[in-house]
Amino acid sequence: MIQAFGLTSNARKEHPPAVDDVSFEARAGRVTALLGAPGAGKTAALRLMLELQQGRGITYFRGRPLHRIAHPSREVGVLLGDVPGHPARSVRGHLRMLCAAAGVPARRADEVLEVVGIVSLRDERLGSLARGMDRRLGLACALLSDPHTLVLDEPADALSTRESRWLYGMLRAHAAQGGTVLFTTADPKEAARSADRVVTLEQGRLVADQEAGDFARTRLRPRVAVRSPHANRLAALLTKEARTAHRSVEVVREDGNRLSVYGSTCADVGETAFRHDILVHQLADEVGDMGPGAGTTLRSEVEIVDEPRVPDTSSTAELPSARTDAPLAELPTRLADARLAEMPPPCTVPLPAEAPPLSTEPLPAETPTPSTGTLPAETAQPRTAAHLAPSPQPLTAPLPVAEEPEPAAAPHPPDETHTATASPATTTSRLVPLIDPEKSAGTHPRARASRPSQALTLDTLPPLPPPISVRSTPSPLRPLRYELRRAAGIGTGFLTGAAVLVVSALTALLLARIGHTPQPRLLAAWPRELPLPPAALGAGLLGAFAFGDEFRHPALAADRGTVPRRMGLLVAKLLVSAATALLLAFLTVGCDAEVLYLVYGRELAQVPVDWLSMSASWLGLVVGCAWAGVLAAGIFRSTTAGLAAVVAVPILVVPLVHKALEGPAVRTAEGFPLRLRKVLLLQWPFGGERYLSAAARVIAQPVGGALTLSLTALLCAYLLTTLRSRVR
Repeated sequence: MIQAFGLTSNARKEHPPAVDDVSFEARAGRVTALLGAPGAGKTAALRLMLELQQGRGITYFRGRPLHRIAHPSREVGVLLGDVPGHPARSVRGHLRMLCAAAGVPARRADEVLEVVGIVSLRDERLGSLARGMDRRLGLACALLSDPHTLVLDEPADALSTRESRWLYGMLRAHAAQGGTVLFTTADPKEAARSADRVVTLEQGRLVADQEAGDFARTRLRPRVAVRSPHANRLAALLTKEARTAHRSVEVVREDGNRLSVYGSTCADVGETAFRHDILVHQLADEVGDMGPGAGTTLRSEVEIVDEPRVPDTSSTAELPSARTDAPLAELPTRLADARLAEMPPPCTVPLPAEAPPLSTEPLPAETPTPSTGTLPAETAQPRTAAHLAPSPQPLTAPLPVAEEPEPAAAPHPPDETHTATASPATTTSRLVPLIDPEKSAGTHPRARASRPSQALTLDTLPPLPPPISVRSTPSPLRPLRYELRRAAGIGTGFLTGAAVLVVSALTALLLARIGHTPQPRLLAAWPRELPLPPAALGAGLLGAFAFGDEFRHPALAADRGTVPRRMGLLVAKLLVSAATALLLAFLTVGCDAEVLYLVYGRELAQVPVDWLSMSASWLGLVVGCAWAGVLAAGIFRSTTAGLAAVVAVPILVVPLVHKALEGPAVRTAEGFPLRLRKVLLLQWPFGGERYLSAAARVIAQPVGGALTLSLTALLCAYLLTTLRSRVR
């Protein structure tokens, strides 16, 4: 079950908080609706429950807050807004990617597709789905980890009647299996029809928490909707006939030529219009909404201890104010006012400011109270609360509202509970109970309410709800599998690779035709005028896509808008981008050599003599560019920033490194691999000294040194931002 306590959002400048001290619960095996007009705070309440925005309060999901759950997606399935995902990704590919993130088998994607009924659309792109199919996919994402609780924000928004009926049927089936369902809606009829319990919000506050049957009975009233060009005349006739027939009919004039008739039927209204030759454009039965606070329990300043005794001698027909032509909503209030007007004056018991100590003397016999509610003369003198203790029903003293007007929403002392039943008779006077002297020390509740500085102390104030901190989404449980499915699920990587191969082959042919280009640069298609070859730029762009697409289409953190900066996810992205860069580097050299051989012959396609060191430099350049794109995009949260960081290496960093290394060198690092082997006491297998020496020569070059320096700085910046977010 869900238990929410004291949900309060942070105030926005001069505006009040969107949610103010909302507490409710949604039980397991039942469907709970969070009802409210647009702007009532429904979405803000859900975001506070799910710890997606800062505020105060705490929400327990089966006894644990969300940040204490190891795998939140396996406990709570969430649907807020549209399904986040790359529009070019297929439905099945999107679900399989989320399966890797949630740590569930990939076959679960096909199972939920069958459950929500979109197996035939599994190869469709996310961007081509209709609204109803998108809602079905969102429900499939929420059910992917088989959670116990479902939290959905406006799940049937903009859906057809058939789709809405299917959706709420699915929610009902989930609740029937023991799960908890909480959804928001702005339609009271939909809430009464689809939920077992309805929680109503108005302007960020809780105004009602009712069973669906009670909600439908108190807030939804049947009415007859009438449209006529002679609406005023028809309203007068309906009121006159209802008064004559002694029937309770309420006619409400709405905007334009529309009438809402409560307490009548379409047949009666139609016959009245027909008898008086009134043209009617619309005549239909509807269910009217009486507003958020209809039939709910009101909050007052005092507690009703004893109901006033009303004599039964008078009937409703004899009351002067109980007119039968009164509207149905006002009739109970008028009846109560008329009965109270005829009642004898109730007993008045002065309440002392301070109560004397309890007496141990025997109490005298009390005179029985007459049925009229007045006390005899000998009992009208002031009596203490101690004398009234043995009374089976505590006496009450009437306190008229006109004596000391107070606002309805006045703050109350936290040690008292002030509730009043929504009875029309209690709206004319408020009854103050006699307080137990052991609890209140003889202090009148009204006197205490008039002195808030004495009652509201630091000891009596209730503690504030705990603050809500927005935490980052946990890392995917299978990050490498997730990254492979993310990268292979869309065609961006394949198109980028194909474009790089085509541009590289054309550039190699152009350089071979012009001449004056060394063969290594010819095979890499790297003219001296360009800062980087096409393969390195393509690898950097693919690396930038690894994090850039996560921020643009946040499938991992759809509600937070941020990607979890976890080392496991970073390592997975670095491995996949390195493998992609290596594949692109080999394909580029192979395609360039093949094209040069086909066009110009074998001379330009020969293998260089020092191919080992050149291959190491080439692979290191491409992989370094890919890693620079990954780290920069992860730091700056943008694909463009990642590509800019790759281009900035040869344009900005290389000249600085070249200037630092220019000039004669006094000493060299000759014999560095051998000395390193002696220090580490390691025997390099398969001639490892040559590979280490080649790597050292690559780093010693201006481009290699600049790239190494850039990668080190980007990695440190990434780790710093990760630690900073964790400290927060």
